[in-house]
Amino acid sequence: MGKPEVVQPSIQPALNKADLLRRLAAALPLNCLLHEREDLVPYECDGLSAHTQVPLAVALPENEDQVRQVLRICSQARVPVVARGAGTGLSGGAMPHGQGVTLALSKLKSILAIDPVARTARVQPGVRNLAISEAAAVHGLYYAPDPSSQIACSIGGNVAENSGGVHCLKYGLTGHNLLALRVVTIDGDLLEIGSEGLDAPGYDLLALMTGSEGLLGVVTEVTVKLLPKPVKAQVILAAFDSVVKAGEAVAQIIAAGCIPAGLEMMDKLAVAAVEQFVHAGYPLDAEAILLCECDGTEEEVADEIERVSRVMRASGATDTRLSRDDSERLKFWSGRKAAFPAVGRILPDYYCMDGTIPKKKLGEVLAGIGALSKQFGLTCPNVFHAGDGNLHPLIMFDANEGDQAQRAEAFGACILELCINAGGTITGEHGVGIEKIDQMCLQFGTGELASFLAVKHALDPHALLNPGKAVPTLHRCAEFGAMHVHRGQEKFPELPRF
Repeated sequence: MGKPEVVQPSIQPALNKADLLRRLAAALPLNCLLHEREDLVPYECDGLSAHTQVPLAVALPENEDQVRQVLRICSQARVPVVARGAGTGLSGGAMPHGQGVTLALSKLKSILAIDPVARTARVQPGVRNLAISEAAAVHGLYYAPDPSSQIACSIGGNVAENSGGVHCLKYGLTGHNLLALRVVTIDGDLLEIGSEGLDAPGYDLLALMTGSEGLLGVVTEVTVKLLPKPVKAQVILAAFDSVVKAGEAVAQIIAAGCIPAGLEMMDKLAVAAVEQFVHAGYPLDAEAILLCECDGTEEEVADEIERVSRVMRASGATDTRLSRDDSERLKFWSGRKAAFPAVGRILPDYYCMDGTIPKKKLGEVLAGIGALSKQFGLTCPNVFHAGDGNLHPLIMFDANEGDQAQRAEAFGACILELCINAGGTITGEHGVGIEKIDQMCLQFGTGELASFLAVKHALDPHALLNPGKAVPTLHRCAEFGAMHVHRGQEKFPELPRF
């Protein structure tokens, strides 16, 4: 997306760089502190590569005590700290601060304990999402949230962004599958939040910390729920001759009382890109397809498949296919999970958006995105966690061609506003980061934003943890509001209203 400027808050450190590095070096092993430019460049961004910034230094602690020491040093020196997991985030949440330390938690990657009786796993933040299920498989258990990047993304980052996945409709987001956290504050104090029981006394700080994008503390340990593997899982693939019909089918499935394990949607452009890439067996003549997975006992799956099939046919499905075995089921899902890299093969750049809308508005919003695509002159395949209304439009462009990067960014902003106008929200699982921070000013009023900032101040009074991300200042919102009112129609076309 080109290189749009990101203005980071200016913070005056109490130490010069040499003194800071000397203190950090005393707290960390020799190979756990990076400060030469060639070592820092790989950390300059996360999955949102449009925005880059080389940090002052990168600390790679090997244990919780070292994390606490780094945070104490940075707090005393008034140096910003940006926590980083696997760097797969898509909203710029882990982009470094130019005057700060990136706290990379990739070395904290131990699975500390699995309790098959209580069905829990206690892990460090650098453990990959998929590795939890792999370790629990011997007990017939698995960890339900499954982001598309689960082969690489880390559980600490999942907590920071409250990540979802294709099975979040039935089993929930990260926050629904957490029991407890160990969190280090900016002053190096250790907090134990939540409990392995069903509830914990006091305020629900577990919910507060989940999805806080590194603004309130640094997670050093996570306790998650594990679930028994279903006896059976089966996928039904349905083709539709319009995206509106497919969207309406989603709403009808939920209205019929069916809560599938996964309910995903892809439009014709996305299907074509994926089929060229992974050959999942998708129908290329369909305007949209739905993938619906049902799981449970043999009897439960048979009953739900029958009910879902009936609703799909009544909603206008032109074809339905049922996975014959587990291999074909995984093949159907392989296409959906490969949608992002598949689109990336077609043009040099794509911009993955993330917004959530009421399911009943899915058809209307898809039509609105189609209209915006024509107005901006950019192709936009669509993939969705359709069951919970989480949209992932993929705006395709070539940053080397004219103003395409600027048009892509404006197109993305309009999609987010479209979601707000439909009664939805600007993010479903990618977080706000730096990407959507201005749209926070549209979704929330000054009173709500002031409350968010007050919570931030209570836990991080000097605003050193991930400054400039997720929650805009009231001053920034005032400036954005003035720009928004006077913006030109040529750059920002009129949005559909609902």
